[in-house]
Amino acid sequence: MPNNKSEPKYQTTSNTIAVKQIPVDRPSSGSNSSNKIQIKEQKGVFQKIRTTMNTGLVLLFVLLPFISYGGRQAILFDLEAQQFFFFGTSLWPQDFTVLAWVFIAAAFLLFFVTVFWGRVWCGYLCPQTAWTFMFVWIETRIEGNRTKRLALDKAPWSSNKILKRLAKHLTWGLSALITGCAFIAYFIPARELYLDIFTLNASFWVSAWVWFFALCTYLNAGWMREQMCLHCCPYSRFQSAMFDGNTKTVTYDAARGESRGPRKRKQNTELGDCIDCNLCVDVCPTGIDIRNGLQYECINCGACVDACNETMEKFGYQPNLIGYFSENALKGKAKPVYRSTKFIGYGIAVVIMFIVIGIDMNGRSDIQLSVIRDRQELYRETVDDMVENSYTLKIRNKTQETRYYRLSVDNRELFKLSAQQELVIKAGELLDYPVTVRANPLMLPGTPSPIVFSVSEVGRDETAVFQESNFFGPIFMASCR
Repeated sequence: MPNNKSEPKYQTTSNTIAVKQIPVDRPSSGSNSSNKIQIKEQKGVFQKIRTTMNTGLVLLFVLLPFISYGGRQAILFDLEAQQFFFFGTSLWPQDFTVLAWVFIAAAFLLFFVTVFWGRVWCGYLCPQTAWTFMFVWIETRIEGNRTKRLALDKAPWSSNKILKRLAKHLTWGLSALITGCAFIAYFIPARELYLDIFTLNASFWVSAWVWFFALCTYLNAGWMREQMCLHCCPYSRFQSAMFDGNTKTVTYDAARGESRGPRKRKQNTELGDCIDCNLCVDVCPTGIDIRNGLQYECINCGACVDACNETMEKFGYQPNLIGYFSENALKGKAKPVYRSTKFIGYGIAVVIMFIVIGIDMNGRSDIQLSVIRDRQELYRETVDDMVENSYTLKIRNKTQETRYYRLSVDNRELFKLSAQQELVIKAGELLDYPVTVRANPLMLPGTPSPIVFSVSEVGRDETAVFQESNFFGPIFMASCR
């Protein structure tokens, strides 16, 4: 019986991960005349994991602003008050170095994971991927599977096509609007925001920002999709610099699959295991052919792995013709990833960043104190031959509760504080508190003399914060001393 053997599209003499640059503007088998990629819906182990993680990510993003803590929204960037609430912690602008450390730690953590699993972030956790697949799911429910969507794209305009397209874009628009509200809900109380937006009572700027992010979501997830990954995302351009021989990426086992070609089930053939069904291309969200080798467009979502495993099962072949392999694994030289220099380096960097975050958080104070000296006059002489200096203390309660504070100055034998020394400050309040300090000019060590103010919570001396200033007296007194 003649063998319908086709010319191999890909061959290699060694079991290495071949790298090949494929032009991103090439037409894929999953696109129509307008080069629009229509993704075939795929089920399988990795798609179940991805769907679960994407769904959890979206739900967490939308629902987090509705969580309350201590009578207010648990997570809120209050731009008007210049304060960030995170459950029981309040961060002010001077505390935002903590957020910077968090972002840096997250970046190193991403690099750490990339050394082991490649672009697994892009495939399973990236918001662009989550929203793209969500919009594709909506499109599939309304317009049908990939074959029906391709046919609808080519069909002339009719009432049926207009109705389906209108329903799809309205649903996309509603999803995008909810996404825009969800994003702004981290800056404006969520319950008020949603009510104002959907009753058209929101202010101009609030509405503008919500619709801006809604439009971005609609365009990115509905229209641009893979173009964001191919042309806009910088991560795809430099992520290969973090790869090494032990990095697991979605890879086609060419030694086992080639030469590829179609055949019937249970047919004996000299061809490789790849039956050239092209399903790995049809399910790829970026429209690439993984059999052409490692490409920067691949987001490691595992859709082609599930599609290929499904086909291998039907033909009775071993699974994982396409799978998560490392270069060394294909060579038979796999070794533990923890021996990788990059893995160790990024791991150490992550640990260091978490230590820095812990030190920074531990060094935070819940009290902010600034001392402003009255500059209209250096000092005042009193009838009892004392001198006075006036100050304004700016004391902020950085906690989310009303607190009781005690005010004091150092060297109490010399300086006498003429003000109420126990204060009550509400949560987040900045108190401008004028005080007067008196001293005997004959006892002053010089002019100006250093004076230190301190504020602490009543009964908690360890919370004290200090601020130094100057005390002025008569110059001739200082000269005589």
